[in-house]
Amino acid sequence: MKNTITNTNYNFPGQQSVYKGKVREVYNINDELLVMIATDRLSAFDVVMPKGIPFKGQILNQIATQMMKATEDLVPNWLIATPDPNVAVGHLCEPFKVEMVIRGYQSGHAAREYKAGKRMLCGVAMPEGMKENDKFPEPIITPSTKADNGEHDEDISREEILAKGIVSEEDYLVLEDYTRKLFQRGTEIAADRGLILVDTKYEFGKTKDGKIVLIDEIHTPDSSRYFYAEGYEERQANEEPQKQLSKEFVRQWLISNGFQGKEGQQIPEMSEEYINSVSDRYIELFENITGTTFEKADVSDIQSRIEANVLEYLKG
Repeated sequence: MKNTITNTNYNFPGQQSVYKGKVREVYNINDELLVMIATDRLSAFDVVMPKGIPFKGQILNQIATQMMKATEDLVPNWLIATPDPNVAVGHLCEPFKVEMVIRGYQSGHAAREYKAGKRMLCGVAMPEGMKENDKFPEPIITPSTKADNGEHDEDISREEILAKGIVSEEDYLVLEDYTRKLFQRGTEIAADRGLILVDTKYEFGKTKDGKIVLIDEIHTPDSSRYFYAEGYEERQANEEPQKQLSKEFVRQWLISNGFQGKEGQQIPEMSEEYINSVSDRYIELFENITGTTFEKADVSDIQSRIEANVLEYLKG
């Protein structure tokens, strides 16, 4: 797909290093700023798909920055500016090596574990007698270790995190508090849009002066699962699948084509038609989540556009 960005190789003034994640590429500028570029790469089951999805990076970046602004009164975040539709610039932070996953409903990974007979997830009990997509009595926090490139994130309990010294108890209490506050606000924002925020993950880091801040993305379809609120109860009563807004539709397509990221499995071929349908779904997600119309950026030469906008920002 010529109008997608799946890799970058910039050399910005003051550049110290580059970190390439599954979807984002992060440039360290003078050990002060991070320039985070949201690419069009698609990751599922911790595997990056071979082809990019048009406008996906723009969609993720713009949802994340909008949601950061909508929650900054509750929880401080790393964001300073968005000089390009695909770019966020923020404070250099040392990331915590855990992702704070919070679940309001028994869906996705939690449902797969439940079906397999497990009633504990990350040291947290899941009640007996639940159906897939039922609401938990209270949202549960089920952290995962933050994997290095190419490795799978792994479930971990609060007790293990503290015992292994991955996060200090003092800091972990802040992470839990921030996670619950953000999820509550995200739930309220979703409800205003006729959506249910089912589950999501947050990542946090520490600034140079020791402040804990929200980093990376927030409430995007890559980090969160949404259901349509209308008809939720009826679908649950009839044991029908929920109508959802998340990346789960990609996961389900991959599963139906024999791929779950396991050793020896081949990534199925994604046709141009399928890729464009995924792009359309992401645009639908954007418009539902933000309540605004998506405006496609100029993608005739994304690489040059991003470079020019970042250089202009850094000069200023």
